[in-house]
Amino acid sequence: MFWPASSQEKHLEQPSSSKIVRKAAMADIPSILAMINGYAANGIMLPRTEFELSEFIRDFTVIYDEDRLIGCAALHFYGPTIAELRSLAVDASAKGTGAGRLLMQAIDAEANAFGLQSLFAFTYVPDFFAKMGYSLVDRNELPLKAWKDCLRCPKFQACDEIAVLKYLRPPTAPKPAQEPFQIFSSDSTSGVAFQQYTLPRPSGH
Repeated sequence: MFWPASSQEKHLEQPSSSKIVRKAAMADIPSILAMINGYAANGIMLPRTEFELSEFIRDFTVIYDEDRLIGCAALHFYGPTIAELRSLAVDASAKGTGAGRLLMQAIDAEANAFGLQSLFAFTYVPDFFAKMGYSLVDRNELPLKAWKDCLRCPKFQACDEIAVLKYLRPPTAPKPAQEPFQIFSSDSTSGVAFQQYTLPRPSGH
């Protein structure tokens, strides 16, 4: 679930030298929790608990302006090649400063470091995501596991978020299916009782 980035993001200022982007630590949990649940109170994001953030703190990246948290985002894996960019939130006072873009660039860098092929997200602002290389995608093309959080959402029956997808590298073409071949064994005593086995065809044959 995503905080809708400000339309001012298209006129980004140069990030100030006071901004620091880094992986989250346990000490960041209270600030992240306050930010996410502040937006959740307005129906924009899913609420989170301290336990949930503790469990998934390694997913999170944070951005600080000096000693103040101004944004967060999380990279949540759904397989060896795909992950979700989730929990993107920027403090209202930091809208238009480029904080959202810096967070997304950090998530991209982390995803590339893990060798992922693609990222997806659910958002209210597809135009902003389009500027970051995302395209609209049918929800049915996304991993089914990604829907588990949707079950907790009050908008589950009438979701108005838009699914977007970004390829970090060209998708790998699926390997052609190998036709099985069959071998038979016979009963050595009667010679008439046969059992059929189907085995995968060895590569190179």
